[in-house]
Amino acid sequence: QVQLVESGGGLVQPGGSLRLSCAASGFTISSLVMSWYRQAPGKERELVATIPSSGRSRNYADSVKGRFAIFKDNAKNTAYLQMNSLKYEDTAVYYCNARGGFEAWGQGTQVTVSS
Repeated sequence: QVQLVESGGGLVQPGGSLRLSCAASGFTISSLVMSWYRQAPGKERELVATIPSSGRSRNYADSVKGRFAIFKDNAKNTAYLQMNSLKYEDTAVYYCNARGGFEAWGQGTQVTVSS
């Protein structure tokens, strides 16, 4: 069964950090493009970060450059999103996506930035 399971979301104060995890099962992520998307209330889902199968040439949305980092551990079959210097506007449901011959989505994890 192809599955992506996100974890690590929660409530954090502005300026804080969180690390999201995306554990894959039923397939291996090493040959896939892994991405994180987010969707805030009333807004469309947007691409946050992408890491290619090689792990190089990572891409980020302008709004998160310098604050977020996407990486993966092929041995653990898990992708991550390290989020630092969080802002109120980072509040959203974050989704993991795998792409490469097929596409899979996780169920999402809520990130709330609030004081």
